[in-house]
Amino acid sequence: MKFSLIICTYMRPDSLLNLLQSVQNQTLYPDEILIIDGSSNHETETVLNNKAFRNLDYFLVSKQHRGLTKQRNFGISKVAVDSEIVCFLDDDTVLEPDYFSETIKTFEDNKDISGVGGVAINEYKWKPQEENVSYNKNKYYLFEGYYYKEGLRNVVRNFLALESNLGPGKMPDYSNGRTCGFPMTGKFYEVDLLIGMSMSFRKTVFDKINFSKFFEGYGLYEDADFSLRALQFGKNVINTKVKLSHYHAPSGRPNQYQYGKMVVRNGWYVWRIKNPNPNFKARFKWNAIIIVLALIRFSNTFTEKDKKAAFMEGLGRTMGWWSLIFNKPKPI
Repeated sequence: MKFSLIICTYMRPDSLLNLLQSVQNQTLYPDEILIIDGSSNHETETVLNNKAFRNLDYFLVSKQHRGLTKQRNFGISKVAVDSEIVCFLDDDTVLEPDYFSETIKTFEDNKDISGVGGVAINEYKWKPQEENVSYNKNKYYLFEGYYYKEGLRNVVRNFLALESNLGPGKMPDYSNGRTCGFPMTGKFYEVDLLIGMSMSFRKTVFDKINFSKFFEGYGLYEDADFSLRALQFGKNVINTKVKLSHYHAPSGRPNQYQYGKMVVRNGWYVWRIKNPNPNFKARFKWNAIIIVLALIRFSNTFTEKDKKAAFMEGLGRTMGWWSLIFNKPKPI
């Protein structure tokens, strides 16, 4: 199957170079690599001009096409007509050698799958369950012989009966699902949501839909929105054989206040994409979770080193929640 790789980047030449070097080491190499650069300088272009990467096309986009959502859609418009699969990677990831071969094999072997995502091995926290050990359900999540130690926010949610009633990657009626991913079982698992750092779709999906203009700008949760709308064309899966590392480069991200506000407002938008008419119970749980998570971020002001960032994110979450009363996001 012919496949294209789109990498949207912004002011991260070193991270991008590390990713491309890992692409060079792949057992299956992309038929085309499209670099969509929204940088306000030419540093990334200079780095790429000094290196030779096969099948690579570079685009430095103007201000009107800058931002993750716009850059993704720009990249889609440049994909070869005969390409069958379109892969997206964050510019701060590094791939394991068989990343693409396992991705394409998943599509080839399963005609009902339209979207495939991978697993960040450097963020992997699953461990095998031990015999004769009792695991507190509020502190641990158990799955197929493995356990995952919950973070504070999920411990609190579990205690308050606000946890997800579905498996990882699935969105319950009140939207806030499990974000623990999956253990490395060698299997793939059907999900609602793929993560933008690592997601691939059949090109036929892009013949029908693009990334929503609602998320133009920083675009938090644009991957969730697209994943949900892509479900009308087939299944989304996470394949635990599709492995990479994700390093979360700090450059190019919004301040904590804006981030907190977007978590709530964009989260509300995605919730209503999946569940446009939630019942009272779903509404109550969604709002309760927003309040709990905002309070936890405020409490981090006393427990974390970067006290200002924790406080500003908590404030952003609070203001985002209040803004929904008067100005709910509207679909585009």
